Amino acid sequence: MNTSPLIELNNGVRMPALGLGVFLSTPEQTADAVATAIANGYRLIDTAAAYNNERQVGEGIRRSGVKRDELFITTKLWVADYGPETAMRAFEASLRRLGLDHIDLYLLHWPVPTDLEGTVASYKVAEKLLRDGRVRAIGVCNFQPKHLDDLLARTEVVPALNQVELHPYFTGPEVRAANERHGIITQSWSPIGGAYYRRHASDAPTGPLQDPVITALAAKYRKTPAQIILRWHLDHGFSAIPKSVNPGRIAENFNVFDFALTPAEIAAIDALDTGVRAGGDPEKFTRNSYPITIDA
Repeated sequence: MNTSPLIELNNGVRMPALGLGVFLSTPEQTADAVATAIANGYRLIDTAAAYNNERQVGEGIRRSGVKRDELFITTKLWVADYGPETAMRAFEASLRRLGLDHIDLYLLHWPVPTDLEGTVASYKVAEKLLRDGRVRAIGVCNFQPKHLDDLLARTEVVPALNQVELHPYFTGPEVRAANERHGIITQSWSPIGGAYYRRHASDAPTGPLQDPVITALAAKYRKTPAQIILRWHLDHGFSAIPKSVNPGRIAENFNVFDFALTPAEIAAIDALDTGVRAGGDPEKFTRNSYPITIDA
């Protein structure tokens, strides 16, 4: 069975580099996807309160039969719950839905530039959870360099990880450099470019999976375009969390540890960057950007 290489976080905790993401996996699909992923060797599962599938992630974990201490589970605090009391309640609710007694990595889901006080207060709750041993590591999602600077100036624990939109058509060099400067691991959401497809499908017939640079490398290595892109993430030292509910794709996405790209090939993929993000803009994000009702 394949096993993912491990990445060491800045507090010494080790995390699988490649995992399963469950954003947009429906509750009906999620438990099967998680159990299938674990059976194929995945040990990192990434969910969030706002995905409304934490309960099914927990079900998939239990169904897998794999010991809890062999798994690395990430979930996230939604922006509507930012604040000292609400953040703690939201964490307890996530833990209950997952059916776990601790979380390996707890993340703030977005920066809220118009509510720095609430963002900082929520991160301080995460710091307390870390001190109390209820989480093994803490971090953030979608934080740009200034957001990181603002947070670091007012808190004690440097985030272990920053999960950001990152794929060959949006490579985020500025945020990657800021992460590296602070000793923060970069983790890629939408690593294969799914967000790009959803945003640009009507006016762009191609995406990263159809790009000639990617398809040529796929032919060279006898891999799929998705496998080439995931290998690019790993060769850069990123963590990646591709989402799929298709058993064949779940297995395919994990079969990327038997080859590596050359520096020139990595640079050729880097050069595909459009500088245009497909997901939300962290600079403009507010508590009302995505009105979401989280299941109890």
